[in-house]
Amino acid sequence: MDNKLTIFIALTAVAVLLQAGVLLAMYIAMRKSGERMEMLANEVKSKLLPGFEKAQELLLELGPKLEVVIDNVEGASTVVRAQVERVDATVNDVVDRARLQVIRADELLSRTLDRVEQTSDMVHRTVVSPVRQISGLMQGITVGLEFLFGGRNRRNGHRREERRPVPQDEMFI
Repeated sequence: MDNKLTIFIALTAVAVLLQAGVLLAMYIAMRKSGERMEMLANEVKSKLLPGFEKAQELLLELGPKLEVVIDNVEGASTVVRAQVERVDATVNDVVDRARLQVIRADELLSRTLDRVEQTSDMVHRTVVSPVRQISGLMQGITVGLEFLFGGRNRRNGHRREERRPVPQDEMFI
């Protein structure tokens, strides 16, 4: 059971690390995107500064495009935020479920071991002890009968073969 528990914990750890890697990759991608946006903003500034008239024209031209870009970035950041929240909820759900399964497995194993112990005690009380008692009783009766019948054979001049004692373990099968 310890091996299964260790494997399960290791798999859970790998899953958590994998999800952390995904979140890190998303963070890096957003950071690079932010740097690109800064570079784009710097480029726009450098082109607008040489001339005010040209700047006004560019602003009139780029205004709607920048609004679309900003709207797209806002939409993308909203989607990314929602995805990160979903990933976080999924990770928490997986961890909670894994924790519950580990608890259930532990309880199942504990109950099973308790039942095995109870069954072993019951078998010992109901089978082994009475068999030993009956074995001892039979051995006593056998010795008594041998004594009674062995005494008569000696009187008649017949010598009976001596019986070797049977160890306690050989009597129980």
